Amino acid sequence: MMIRILSRIAVVLALASAIALAEDEKPGPLDPQRLEDENVVIGEIVLEKEDVFDLSDPEENNWLYRWANKLHIVTKDRVIEQQLLFETGEPFSKRLVEETERILRRNTYFYDAWIKPLRREDGTVDLEVRTRDVWTLKPGFSFARSGGENRTLIKLEELNLFGWGQQVLVARSEDVDRDSTLFTFRDKNLGSSWTQLKLQYSDNSDGHWNEASIIRPFYSLDARWTAGVNGSDFDIERKLYVLGEKAAEFRHEREFYTAFGGWSNGLQNGWVRRYTAGFAYDDNKFSMVPDPTLPPAIPENRELVYPYFGIEIFEDRFDTAQNRDQIKRTEDFLTGWRFAGTLGWSDREFGADRDAALYWLSASQAFGDIHKSAVLVSAEANGRVESGASVNALLTYKVRYYNQQSDQRTFFATVSGAWGDNLDLDNPVELGGDTGLRGYPLRYQSGDSKVLFTVEQRYFWNWYPFRLVRVGGAIFADTGRIWGDDPLGGENLGWLSDVGFGLRLAPTRTGTRSIIHVDVAFPLNGDDSIDDVQFLIESKKSF
Repeated sequence: MMIRILSRIAVVLALASAIALAEDEKPGPLDPQRLEDENVVIGEIVLEKEDVFDLSDPEENNWLYRWANKLHIVTKDRVIEQQLLFETGEPFSKRLVEETERILRRNTYFYDAWIKPLRREDGTVDLEVRTRDVWTLKPGFSFARSGGENRTLIKLEELNLFGWGQQVLVARSEDVDRDSTLFTFRDKNLGSSWTQLKLQYSDNSDGHWNEASIIRPFYSLDARWTAGVNGSDFDIERKLYVLGEKAAEFRHEREFYTAFGGWSNGLQNGWVRRYTAGFAYDDNKFSMVPDPTLPPAIPENRELVYPYFGIEIFEDRFDTAQNRDQIKRTEDFLTGWRFAGTLGWSDREFGADRDAALYWLSASQAFGDIHKSAVLVSAEANGRVESGASVNALLTYKVRYYNQQSDQRTFFATVSGAWGDNLDLDNPVELGGDTGLRGYPLRYQSGDSKVLFTVEQRYFWNWYPFRLVRVGGAIFADTGRIWGDDPLGGENLGWLSDVGFGLRLAPTRTGTRSIIHVDVAFPLNGDDSIDDVQFLIESKKSF
């Protein structure tokens, strides 16, 4: 009798275990953390590549969008697979899945990317890697206006050449500084590797600007080495401004070359430490413009030749949010602590024209909850020490505050600025319509230090015209000022303020994360030469 009872209990327990196991492995949402804790192995990796338009959505299933999908070449499987940090047969890692999502989202040819566990069976889990392509062939004409000056651009750009992830750009631009004809080629995964290649040629009305680089970066948190070479040279004419008007000019010729290598032990205990060493040649020559139209202001020549050593330390703490700097789009934030620094020594023995210590430092940290209310702080310092004196020392800083009031409203405030000491003439601190003081001409004030306060009520509306552009709006106020002497003796007008409003247009089908700003700004003070209203149309990287 007792044996019969125990047998029945065993059967019941076995059935309960089988039911629980079946519940764990049936199709449906799977907890990534639990998969990792239970040492589940990755099975099949399924690529789900969405085209530009979703034809299963009646609002997008029309002849024009069907035609666009037919013309568009979807990203090749190999391009996506090369960027995955995991493989079939490896243990499932929630961290690697999230990091791979961030890597994929950085590509301009994807609107977004998601990775989710698809199904679990026999100790393995299949993963779905879902990407959504954007329209990457971008012929066209664009116009921008800021600080009272216009900029036009005619271009033909392909961000995902034949679906292989390569960028080609041919463009003609005209702005306040120069007319330029530009050609650029970039491949972020050269030969299906992590190596990045960039080639640029620019023929300008005042000279040229050429650049070439081949770099194998620290592509992931656990990457162990980096190496690369980079070279650039340009010959351009530059202007200095007083109250937004051109006041002086000079010719600037520069050659810069560097080679470097770096190493790391990868991610350890939630932190990454990276070390870099290299050698650089930086030659800057200044002279009068060949056919001057303004008084000359000629900086001192600089020829720096130096070895350098750098370190970067940061915390593996990232988060995602929406409706901060983009409209209804996944945004990645490094919320952990980060520090980076580089020190170099230029010496006459190396061929330099002076002995100098060079330094560059940066740090950032986030406080609070990016999903609700958060403060993001960043700062950077760079300069030289020559004969015991500080030269061209510049400290820049930015504090950003986000407070999500609802799904469609975010309050934003920022304070940013710069403090300079003994700056080179070609490196002035400027403030105006092109640097955040929207009610004023570009480069309106110059000195050696500045501060700018901005408050902005941001609106993220559900208006989605033609399923092409998401629309938002903003009401803003800016106030700021310059300190220190203007190198050309321009008048310091003290605190300057403006208020305004504008539209924000975020294209969802093209290869860009830029936001088109259409603003109307009203200056509250300043000199009599500025307009009572400033109209600004420009493309920025954020809201």
